[in-house]
Amino acid sequence: MPARKPKASTSSAVAAETSQHATDNTAHGPPMPTNESGHPPPRRWRWSPLTDSSTSSRPPIFTRDGSHFFSIVGSAIKIHSTTSGKIISTLPGSRDDGHTDVITSAVLSPQNAFQLITASLDGTIKIWDFLEGVLLRTIGLDQSIHHVCTHEKIKDHLFVAAVKNKNSKSLSQDPPLVGHTDNPQHESCIVLRVSLKTQGTSSPDKAQKPSQVVPIGKTRSTAGLAISASGERLIAIAGHKAYVAQISNLKSGFTKFVSPELLTCLAVHPFEDYFATGDAKGVVRLWYCLDPKLVKVVGVEKKSQTSTLHWHAHAVSSVAFTTNGAYLLSGSEESVLVIWQLHSGKREFVPRVGSPIKNIVVSPPRVTEEEYLLGLADASYAFVSSSTLKLSRVFARIRLDPFVSNSWPSSSSAPLAFHQPSETLILPSSHPSSLQTYSPSSFTLIAELEVSPSNRVSRREDKVLEPSRVERAVISSNGEWMATIDRREGDESFRGEIYLKLWFWDKKTTFWILNTRIDRPHGLAKVTSLSFRPGVEDVQVVTTGEDGNVKAWRIRRTKNKKGNEEVSWTSRSSFSLRSDIPRHTSWSPDGSLLAVPIGSSVVLYDPNTNATQQSFVIQECRQPSEAHFIGWSGRYLAVMGGVDLVVWDVVSQSVTWHLKNRHRYNMVMSHPYHDTFITIHSTARDSTSSLVTLFRATSPTPLMEYTLPFGILNIAFFYQPSLPFSSDFSLVALTHKYGVVVMGDDFMLPEDPGASAKALRRHPAAPRRSLFEEMFGVPAIAGLSNSNEQTREPATDLGSGGGVVVPWRSSDTTSFFDAPSHLMPPIETFFEPLIDSFLRLRTTDDEIPAAQTEDGIAEIEDDMPVDSVQETDPVNASVVSNEAVLGVFVPLFKEMADAPDYAYGSNKKVTPPKAVNGSAEKHTKPISRVPTKNSVRSAIQLLSPVQTTPLITTKTGRKRSRPSLD
Repeated sequence: MPARKPKASTSSAVAAETSQHATDNTAHGPPMPTNESGHPPPRRWRWSPLTDSSTSSRPPIFTRDGSHFFSIVGSAIKIHSTTSGKIISTLPGSRDDGHTDVITSAVLSPQNAFQLITASLDGTIKIWDFLEGVLLRTIGLDQSIHHVCTHEKIKDHLFVAAVKNKNSKSLSQDPPLVGHTDNPQHESCIVLRVSLKTQGTSSPDKAQKPSQVVPIGKTRSTAGLAISASGERLIAIAGHKAYVAQISNLKSGFTKFVSPELLTCLAVHPFEDYFATGDAKGVVRLWYCLDPKLVKVVGVEKKSQTSTLHWHAHAVSSVAFTTNGAYLLSGSEESVLVIWQLHSGKREFVPRVGSPIKNIVVSPPRVTEEEYLLGLADASYAFVSSSTLKLSRVFARIRLDPFVSNSWPSSSSAPLAFHQPSETLILPSSHPSSLQTYSPSSFTLIAELEVSPSNRVSRREDKVLEPSRVERAVISSNGEWMATIDRREGDESFRGEIYLKLWFWDKKTTFWILNTRIDRPHGLAKVTSLSFRPGVEDVQVVTTGEDGNVKAWRIRRTKNKKGNEEVSWTSRSSFSLRSDIPRHTSWSPDGSLLAVPIGSSVVLYDPNTNATQQSFVIQECRQPSEAHFIGWSGRYLAVMGGVDLVVWDVVSQSVTWHLKNRHRYNMVMSHPYHDTFITIHSTARDSTSSLVTLFRATSPTPLMEYTLPFGILNIAFFYQPSLPFSSDFSLVALTHKYGVVVMGDDFMLPEDPGASAKALRRHPAAPRRSLFEEMFGVPAIAGLSNSNEQTREPATDLGSGGGVVVPWRSSDTTSFFDAPSHLMPPIETFFEPLIDSFLRLRTTDDEIPAAQTEDGIAEIEDDMPVDSVQETDPVNASVVSNEAVLGVFVPLFKEMADAPDYAYGSNKKVTPPKAVNGSAEKHTKPISRVPTKNSVRSAIQLLSPVQTTPLITTKTGRKRSRPSLD
């Protein structure tokens, strides 16, 4: 229905009703705490980030045994467990002074495998004992360091690529990779050999000068620095050139080799003297310039023999060789890991890893199989199995990709909500078409919700494909429903899409389930606001759009043919507000009034009838953009518009106070239980800082002002069960860099177990598996370690064999059947011996389980005599020697190989039978190449912890009568 003309006064009946409504709600609201003077106590806000400040483009580093890996996060080092992905410790600890700027590189010390060397833009090199979590020494160079490399043959020196501070750009962020920005850095770097020995001894925190620094040569801003496998050549890449220096003769400087494209990443072969690079055009190039015989001089430039591998459509972000040197891994923006077989040039793919690949690291040789660790752009880590080429596990806290998020249009809003029943946050994910749920209490990423299914295809050339974006997400007050708006912009060949989706919270699966999808709720017009009506009963959703309409949506309950109730959402009502566009809605605490700013006025509606209850024009705020009910009572409205802030008294229908600010207000947040609210506005043009001001509804004097070192895109109230009805603010905010922070007067978060430096536990290294063990499994081999036995599943009661761990229940033995088929013996050779080891022949009635007699089934005794059985003790696999194992399996394999129909490995040529008069000759049945039961049975009996029961001949007795079913 059309709105009535705004006016400054309303009927006395409406005023009286509103006054009674406000009075009733005030009576139920908790009182505001005050001190002795009657004023609120002084407030001091604090904030704590839930996400890391930045993600580094530098690859993670494995420990020597591969049990942990290090990741660079700003000026700190996170130590992760390889198995669980949890952060075990953080460097520096509270006792040590860490780097004052971003860490750009980290390597293991060539002198001690339990020491880590880090370098930073602050011009220092720090050596850490990561087992104890302490700082050992600090070396100062007074130059910003971009790369560091070491080699096990060069114990006392390391090589660094440094740049003087006056030529370096911002020192507050990770230096961008060449090829990943439109304006690559052009400053000059100098490559140095730095001694790990210092000139003096002092405290670990105080920087010491190295005893020797040898300059090698100048380059452009380096994109990679490494030492060849032999330790004889130093390699650096920068710009369009690869620089090679002979370590034994550093005075000769670098030899330069030209690349046709901008180089972005570097990796050296683990055994042979050549290296690989990736460039900005997606080409992987192998360089053979480390061998002087393959270098040709053409004019003033030297050219080397190279080979190229090309699949990527965008700049290659990382390359890495496998430990055996047979394969090369590469990754890029396509979110696809490419595995190149070097001797043949063939390739395999691991697609859809979840996010663009930033770096690739190969795990060191361990007991288990080789794995590839991918550092993704959304700050998550993914492990890829080398045998199955599938993602084995992914570790992430909050997946936020700043590069994807910053590409969102400035007009789009960022979804943010708090689900109170599960105490989880609803956040935007690394892909704009998805949401993620995160638990702040456990620091765990719970799930990812794909709101709008979309093909995650990378951009074509320089044009980014426009994806569907989740713009808004709100949750009902009872936590049962969530509403989202996702939209995709249209273009010349595509008509835009926009959907309103209602999701139901399933308590059994603890996940959101799509209930209703509404196509184009406001036509092709953009949805400007989305809100739920407070209360448990009569849940409604109200949307406003640029088409000028306010629409309400309700729940519809119907019964299907089977008589089951079905719940869905449908349109309830719609009304327009002249030619103005409504951009915000606010509900009173009890849901009886709906405030809509429109034009130069604010209109209050009855949501049941859509009738206008009150309409007023605020002269002090010409263009109100938002209006919020304040506190528990709902008596006051905080109206925001530009630089003006007005508080309106709904009961007296007058302006309580007005405040004009120097900067434009960005948002207003009301306290749900008290008559206080905060305003947030930026203090700088680039939105890198925000000022939070706390007001009481009855006074324009701020109760508190606090400056935050970041801009804010969206905020939500962070409810905490431990602080019910508290007057303190506890908020969660999404920053302008798409970080997540918790802020407020008082909030309680559990201590992050990996936020401080802790000593790492050292476990004895397990012996490496042999090829025989890899083929047939560890549980079938003698000499099992205690650690392996402890990881087995609990024992199962098997009669007389109770308490013994059966090998087929072990996870290691189960994984044996996941091996490639060409490595496994014929499955029929294991069937009968395996079944015999499961089944135990019952020879006496005393072995009948007691549970059967308790069920009321009476067993009739018989006097059937049986032969006595001489039971043998079970064989302990842990005491069987390897010679005994080979003594069983070698004859078994020989028997298989000598079979007439076993063509593999036999020198005899198998000829088909001759045909006589059109029919084949009758021939005897060939001997099966399957081993005999006795040979396989002997192998199973030798290796199985449970002795297989021998065949027993029993005497014939009288037939046992069948139990009665009565």
